[in-house]
Amino acid sequence: MVAEQLGFEGMPKRLYPCTPSRLAAWLDCPRRYRMTYLDRPKPEKGPPWAHNSVGASVHNALAGWWRLPQADRTPEAAGRLLDRGWLTDGFRDPAQSAEWRQRARDMVQRYVVGLDPADEPVGVERTVSMKTHVITVQGRIDRLDRRGAELVVVDYKTGRRPLTGDDARSSLALALYAAAAGRMMRTPCRLVELHHLPTGQVAVWEHTEESLGRHLRRAEDIAAECGEADAWYREKVPPGAPPVPNRPHADFDAMFPPRTGALCAWCDYVRHCPEGRQAAPARDPWSALPDEV
Repeated sequence: MVAEQLGFEGMPKRLYPCTPSRLAAWLDCPRRYRMTYLDRPKPEKGPPWAHNSVGASVHNALAGWWRLPQADRTPEAAGRLLDRGWLTDGFRDPAQSAEWRQRARDMVQRYVVGLDPADEPVGVERTVSMKTHVITVQGRIDRLDRRGAELVVVDYKTGRRPLTGDDARSSLALALYAAAAGRMMRTPCRLVELHHLPTGQVAVWEHTEESLGRHLRRAEDIAAECGEADAWYREKVPPGAPPVPNRPHADFDAMFPPRTGALCAWCDYVRHCPEGRQAAPARDPWSALPDEV
């Protein structure tokens, strides 16, 4: 009886579960979205990227630093954590890896010099989630601070490009983190910050309830598109069916078209995408490392 009632008109619609990364993948390239989230078995990725190793190593070291006893939170300790957790994937050779380990250690140590070890964050690598009438969204915040009566979302960045307030303002992920943190902790959370460790610059944006609402509605619109595509895929490729062939296929290309451009060079699945290979030349795994730090 209960199972039959699930189909009755007026019954609640199942919320679409998502993360900011999933929504961004759909916007960037529906074909990459399909390969990442739907295809099983998942297509083989290309080689790992050195800039991802740098970013993950820095994030892990900073998270570990905040987990130390307060008295042990020194720049030297941050450097030791970086060395201990250094990831070597994607570098040209051991010499390049060693050079970047030193650069990353210096980057982390410079950054923590500007931190107050006693200013305990509300959360480090904190998972937050929230529901609307359309989606249930979950994400992980690098650091969540409390400043006065409000919360602040802090996101670490290690890429080569300096960041601006527009980057913080337009970030769907940061807005969703702020909305979820504020709702979970029943505390205002409108300020979002991008901390660019290579330059020490901090890009800041203060949201309003209206701007957070716009981002939430945008997330719901994207999720609606994802949900329709997911349902279409499940109908075409039910559990146990052969995987989608990695060759041109009119139906799948119409629902999950490649969105080509210069970023195709950095796609983990470009080897499975003829259009992506034509759109951008192949890159070495260490190509995105900045020239200087």
